[in-house]
Amino acid sequence: MQLNILPKINSPADLRKLNSVELNKLADELRHFTIETVTEIGGHLAPTLGVIELTVALHRVFNTPDDKIVWDVGHQGYAHKILTGRLDKFNTIRKMGGLSGFLKISESEYDAFGAGHASTSISAATGIAEAQKINGKDHRVVSVIGDGSMTGGLAFEAMNNAGHLKTPMLVVLNDNEMSISPNVGALNTYLTKIVTNPIYNQIRTEIWNVAGKFTFGKRTIQKILSKAEDSLKSFLVPGMLFEELGFRYFGPIDGHNLDELVSTLDRIKDLKTPCILHILTKKGKGMVSTNANNNNYYLDAVKFHAVKPSNKANGKINKKTVPPLIKTPVFQDVFGSLACEIARNRKDTVCITAAMREGTGLVPYAKEFASRYYDVGIAEGHGVTFAAGLATQNVRPIVAIYSTFLQRAYDHIIHDAAIQHLPVVFCMDRAGIAGEDGPTHHGALDIAYLKCIQDLIVTAPKDGNELRHLLYTALDYSNGPFSIRYPKASSVNFDLKGQAELLPIGSWEVCRKSNGGTVILAVGPQVFDAINAANNLSNNGIECEVVNCRFIKPMDTDYLNSITGKFENVITIEEGVKTGGFGESVASWLITHGYKGNVDIISLPDEFVEHGPRDLLLEKWGVNQNGIVKAVTNKANSSKIQL
Repeated sequence: MQLNILPKINSPADLRKLNSVELNKLADELRHFTIETVTEIGGHLAPTLGVIELTVALHRVFNTPDDKIVWDVGHQGYAHKILTGRLDKFNTIRKMGGLSGFLKISESEYDAFGAGHASTSISAATGIAEAQKINGKDHRVVSVIGDGSMTGGLAFEAMNNAGHLKTPMLVVLNDNEMSISPNVGALNTYLTKIVTNPIYNQIRTEIWNVAGKFTFGKRTIQKILSKAEDSLKSFLVPGMLFEELGFRYFGPIDGHNLDELVSTLDRIKDLKTPCILHILTKKGKGMVSTNANNNNYYLDAVKFHAVKPSNKANGKINKKTVPPLIKTPVFQDVFGSLACEIARNRKDTVCITAAMREGTGLVPYAKEFASRYYDVGIAEGHGVTFAAGLATQNVRPIVAIYSTFLQRAYDHIIHDAAIQHLPVVFCMDRAGIAGEDGPTHHGALDIAYLKCIQDLIVTAPKDGNELRHLLYTALDYSNGPFSIRYPKASSVNFDLKGQAELLPIGSWEVCRKSNGGTVILAVGPQVFDAINAANNLSNNGIECEVVNCRFIKPMDTDYLNSITGKFENVITIEEGVKTGGFGESVASWLITHGYKGNVDIISLPDEFVEHGPRDLLLEKWGVNQNGIVKAVTNKANSSKIQL
C-alpha cells in the first residue's frame, strides 16, 4: 500500500486537519504500516490492530496532549505512538535502547501514564481528572480499557470511587468479544445516537429541572422520573451496572466505524459527569478472521497477540525465517508437562492462573483437566485467596502466575496463605529478566518480596528435572506456602520420563568440589554459568567450589557453617535485585557467624532494568558466566567483605 497521508502526520494536530475521507484513509495506512513493521521486527500486534480507528478518533476529537488519554496495559498503544511523533523511531520498538513496547511518561508528553500491568487506567485517569479540578484546569481525561482488563477488581474499585466523586471523565470500554449479534448491535447503535444527541440531553436536563420547580411533591415526581428512566434503560440498554456505579453508559457501537466513533466521541466529550462508551472491536483486525462463527478468530487473536521478528510476507509470518525450536523445552513448557503429570498421579491437585493460560504453559492441562483448571481473569489477588480457600478443604492448589504479576497479590499471599499456614504452591514464570517487555515485566523482585514472609519456602530449580523435584516436594510439604521461581529461558535439562525426588527442605547441592579458594553459591540456571566459569578459572589456577542453592529460604545453614573456615572468598549469584535478595542473606549469616573472608554479590542492579534481549541484559549487568569470572578474579585476593 502506498503511504500518502501517514508520513505527513507528525503530531495529532496534523490529523485534525483531515476530512472524513482522509481520516479513513489514514486509518487504513496506519493498520497496513503496523502490520508490515511489527511482522518484520516483532512485538505486540493484535491488540493495536483492534484499536486503530479508536486511536485516530481519540486524537481527532480530543486536544492531546492537553487532554489526557490513559491506555490500559499499553501494548495496544502502538498506533498511538506512531501518531504522536514516533513514526520514524517505530522500527526500534522493544529493541534495546529503542522505543518501549509500552507507554512511558519519559518517552513522550502524549503518554499520560505508563502501564504494563492491566486494570490500572481508570484509577490513574480518575487521579488525573481530580488533579485537573485541583489545579483549576478544564482539560478532558479519557481512559481506554479492554474487556479483559475489566476482569480486574481494580477497575471496579476505580469506577466506584469516580462515580462517587462525580469526576468528569470518559472510559472507553474496548470489547473484542463476539457475543453481541448484529441485530442487537444495530439496535444499540440507534439508541446511542438518540441518547448522545445534544437535544436529547438538553430535554432530559430540562425535564428534571422542571420537576424540581414543583412546590409540592417535587421529590416524589423526580423519584418517579428516575425510576422510569432506570426501568427503560434496564430493558433496553446493557449498561445498568455502570449506571449504578455513577457512569452514564453509551453503546455499544462499532469500534471500527471511524465516522461513528468521531461523531459519538464529539457528542459526549464535554459531559460533566463520568461516562463510559462501550465499543465493539475485533482484536487483530486486518490479520485474523473476523467471522463471529469462526473459531479460528480466537486462535488467531492469541497467535498474533505478539509475534516474533520475521521477514515480512504479505502481513503473514514467514515460517522459513523462524529459528528452529530448541531441543530442550523452556521452563514454562516443562511446568505445563509436569502439571499434567502431577494431575494424573494426584487427584487432589488443581491449577489456577490469572488470564495467562498460554504464558504459563497450562494449555495442555486446561484441555486434559478442564474440571480442575481455574482461570480467574486478571485478578491475581482473588486467585491467591481463592487458592487459600481451596487449601482449607484439603485441595492442593498450584498457582501459576508471572513473578511480576504476583506482586499484585502481595497482601493475599501474606494474609490469606502464609499467616494461616496454608499449603498453596506458587509457580512463578518470568522470574528475573523477562526480555523485551521491559521493567514492568521483569521478575526482579520476587526473591526479596517473598523471602521476608514468615514461614514461606522460597526455591529456584537449576533445570527442568529439578523443577519436577521441587514441585513434588512442594506438594509433599503441608506446613505452609511454597514458592518456585524460574526464568523465561531454556530448562537446560529435562527428562520427560524422569522420576521425582523429594528434596530435604533447605538442602543445597554441591555440583563442583574444591578444597579451598572460592565457593560460588548460585541460584537457578546460573548454576551452569557458575560451573562453566569455575572450569575456566581452574585452567588459570583458581579453584572454585560450585553450589546449587535451590532453597533460597530456608538456607542450608549446615553447609554454610562448614565453609566458614574453608574458603577465603564467597561469591553469590542470583537473577534478582541485590537489596533483600539471596546474597544479602548469605552475607548476613556469614558475618554474624564469624566469617572473615571476602563476600561478593552478583545480582541485578538497584534500578529498573531497561527492555532488551535477556542474554544481553544479563551480560550488561554481569549476571552470567563472564560476570562470575570477573568477580572471582577481582576478589581472589580481597580481604574486605563487601555488601
